[in-house]
Amino acid sequence: MTKLSVNINKVATIRNARGGNNPDILKVAHDCELFGADGITVHPRPDERHITRADVPALRAIVRSEFNIEGYPSKEFIDLVLKAKPDQVTLVPDKPGQITSNCGWDTVAEQDFLRDILDDLRGAGIRSSIFINADCRMAEYAAKAGADRVELYTGPYAEEYARDREAAIAPFLETAQRVRKLGIGLNAGHDLSLENLAYFIKTIPWVDEVSIGHALICDALYLGLEKCIAAYKECLKK
Repeated sequence: MTKLSVNINKVATIRNARGGNNPDILKVAHDCELFGADGITVHPRPDERHITRADVPALRAIVRSEFNIEGYPSKEFIDLVLKAKPDQVTLVPDKPGQITSNCGWDTVAEQDFLRDILDDLRGAGIRSSIFINADCRMAEYAAKAGADRVELYTGPYAEEYARDREAAIAPFLETAQRVRKLGIGLNAGHDLSLENLAYFIKTIPWVDEVSIGHALICDALYLGLEKCIAAYKECLKK
């Protein structure tokens, strides 16, 4: 079964809006695991507008499921993850101040840069994942650089899903098939929701993990966190 990693950035955004510790992201992470999440994802951005650097070691100490840290591999980020030693690090090409991850790496142009970072992660015993667009060539060069997995940027799929879901998923299916032949793992994330997740997994059932934050937290406002996580897990059943 595809694993569900809950991205708790939005919870931290609410906390930071008023200061203090309400909502408590440690309790939220614990409750997500209690309610069935297979992992917790965070993205400590340089501006710390949601998850902060101080949150990372605190979460590392209490997360019992898979802990995934995503971010742009600046020196400060790499120092942080090498110290925290999460189960997985997902490298994204976000520029400082970028609102959200909205494109994948050019793994051809950034081959040497990524290879050196992936070597460091491998040496620390941390599984690596590279965020890419649905593009077979990008997947091939991610594998050449030494990535353990790629994460498909699913924003375009979500945007086109309501108009033509078969056309929307076609490039993702092609890239996912190439990833499987390359012998590396496959993750997916960005704008996956209760509306479009089940079809994505039904079509590409060998996805190892999906990372979902914004839509899940929005749905939790109406369903409650426990029922919401259960609903997303139901979408992942093969």
